[in-house]
Amino acid sequence: MNMIQKPRFLPLDPVDGYLPITDHGLIGDGTTAGLVGRDGALVWLCLPRFDAPPLFCRLLDARRGGAFTIAPEDVVASRQFYEPSTGVLVTEMRSPSGLVQLTDALLLRAGIDLSEGIASGRHELLRAVRVLKGRMRLRIEVTPRGGAQAERRGEGWRLHCATHPTLDLQLFSTRPLAGLSSLHDLTAGDHLTLILCWGTGSHRHLTSAPEDLLRSTCTTWRRWMRHICYAGPQDWLVRRSAITLKMLNYLASGAIVAAPTSSLPEALGGSRNWDYRYGWIRDTAFAVYALRRIGLTREAWGFLEWALDAIDRTDRPRVLYTLDGNSPPPEYTDPTLEGYRRSAPVRWGNAAADQVQHDVYGEILDCAYQWAARGGAIDPRLWTRLRTLVEAARREWRQPDHGIWEVRTACRRFTYSAALCQVALDRGARLAERYGYEADVPAWRTAATQMRQAILAEAWDAKTRTLTEHLGGAGWMRACLRCRCDGSCGPMIRAWSPPRPPLWSAWGRGRACCSAIAPASHRTACRDLKAPFSSVASGSLITSHYKAGWTKPCPCTTGSVPMRGHWGSCRNRLTPRAARSWGITRRPSVMWA
Repeated sequence: MNMIQKPRFLPLDPVDGYLPITDHGLIGDGTTAGLVGRDGALVWLCLPRFDAPPLFCRLLDARRGGAFTIAPEDVVASRQFYEPSTGVLVTEMRSPSGLVQLTDALLLRAGIDLSEGIASGRHELLRAVRVLKGRMRLRIEVTPRGGAQAERRGEGWRLHCATHPTLDLQLFSTRPLAGLSSLHDLTAGDHLTLILCWGTGSHRHLTSAPEDLLRSTCTTWRRWMRHICYAGPQDWLVRRSAITLKMLNYLASGAIVAAPTSSLPEALGGSRNWDYRYGWIRDTAFAVYALRRIGLTREAWGFLEWALDAIDRTDRPRVLYTLDGNSPPPEYTDPTLEGYRRSAPVRWGNAAADQVQHDVYGEILDCAYQWAARGGAIDPRLWTRLRTLVEAARREWRQPDHGIWEVRTACRRFTYSAALCQVALDRGARLAERYGYEADVPAWRTAATQMRQAILAEAWDAKTRTLTEHLGGAGWMRACLRCRCDGSCGPMIRAWSPPRPPLWSAWGRGRACCSAIAPASHRTACRDLKAPFSSVASGSLITSHYKAGWTKPCPCTTGSVPMRGHWGSCRNRLTPRAARSWGITRRPSVMWA
C-alpha cells in the first residue's frame, strides 16, 4: 500500500463556536459512529446506534448540544490522521508548552471478522492521551446533551443522562477523575485513557487493559482489509474510502447509512437540512457496487438481502428504510437546537420515505445483476421477488414521481427515473436468460427498447443539445453525471452501451457547467422545480479526491480532469464561496493513511 506523509499542523479557525465540517474525523464500529474535531472534542455520537438520539451533538448547537472534550487549555494548532489500515483516529494538538496525542476509537471485539455480518462493537469508546513533548494542563469535560448526573460505581462513574434515561453509561479512567469536568497536569511521557461504556448490563470494572483493547481493534480492522483486492491508482485512497464506507455499514442487518449525521445544511443559512441516518436504496446500491469491485462481496450480498427483505415488508419499494428495514419515524423539527452555524431547522426522521421514486427498481435489479455477474447465486425465491420489481418498473415508468431530487412539490416524469426503469427491464431480462427462470423476456426487451426510444425522443432538447431533467420538460439532466463515460460504472450507461449522442452531449455540458468535480457521483441542483425552500439544492458529492489535494486522470474517453485541491486549476469544481461555507480548504485536516 502506498503511504503518505502526515498532514501539517494547522491553526484552529472556529466560526461562532463551530469548526469547519472538514475539521472532523470519523470513527465507527458497525453500530454507530462519532465525529471528533481537531480541537479534541467529540461533537457527535448517537447511542446505542446510528439512528438513535445523539448523546453528544455540539455539531448542531455549540452551546446546548454537548460534547466530550479532551484537550490542552491553549491549543494553537493541530492535525488529524488515521492509524494505517484502520478506523482509529489520531489527533495531535500543539500548545505553547507542549504537544499531546489523542487517539480515538470505537472498540471492536477481538477475533471477529467484520465481513461476517454480525454485530462487532464492544459498545465502548476509547480516548487515549499521551504527552509527546513538554508539559501541559489537560482539560477533560463530559457534557452530554441535556446534562448528566454522575455517581461513583465500581472503578468509574455512572452517568444518568436526561436524553438517555434507559442507557447504562459508565466512564472509566486510568487516572482519578474528580467528576465530569477536571484538569490534569501532565508532562512528556505521561498518558491517560478514558473509556465510555454503554449497554443494558452493569459495568463496574474494565475487563481488559485499554492498550490491549486498542491493539485488538487495530488488528480487527487490518484483518478485514485483507479482503480488499485492489492494485490500481491511488491505492491508499481507495482503501481509506473503503474503511469510511465500512464505518457506515450497520453490520447487524447489512444496511449502509447515507451519513452518520442529521441536519448538516446543504448551504449555510438554508433550510435543506435532512436526517440521513437511514439506508437509501439508491445510495447504498452505488456504495456496494464500489465495495464489490474491490473484493468485498459479502457486503454486496448483505445489502441485497437487507434491501429485498425491507421491500417485502411494504406494499412497494420505498426510497429509504431504517437500519432494520422498516419505515422511518415521522419527520419533525427540533427547536431546541440552533443547527450547524445557526442553519435551522434541525430535523429528525425523513419524510422522503413516503415519496415515490421509480429509480429504485433499476438500482436493485442492477445490484442483483452485478452480484450474479461475479458468481453470486440468484435462487428461485430471490428471483420471484426481483421479477415483481421488474413488472412494477414496466407498469409505472411513465407515472410521475419525486425523482432523485426528492422534491417536496408536485411529482413529475423525471428522465432519470424513467431511464432506471429501463435498466430494471434490461437487467431482469438478462437474469432470466442466464438462469432460465420464468419470465416474459421478449416483452421485457420490447418494453426496454420502447422506453429508451421514448426517453431519447421526449427528453432531448435540440436547442441546448442535452437531455432534460423530466420528459417533455426543460433544464438539462444533471443526473446523467451519475454515469461514468467509460461504461464501467453507473447502471444507465451500462444498459445504454454504447453511449448515445445525447448522453455525450449532457456529459459535455456537465463538465463545462457543473460546480463540482467530474466524473464523481452527483445529485446537483434542480433549479426549475420551485421547491418551497429558500436555497437551491447544491447536492451531494464524492469529494475525497478533491479534498485530499491530488490530481487523478479521469478514466473517461472525454479526457482528463484535474482534481487538485485549490481554486482555478479546473472549471469543474466547487466555487470558492461554496467550498468555504463547508470548510473545504486547500489541504484537509484529516489525511488518509
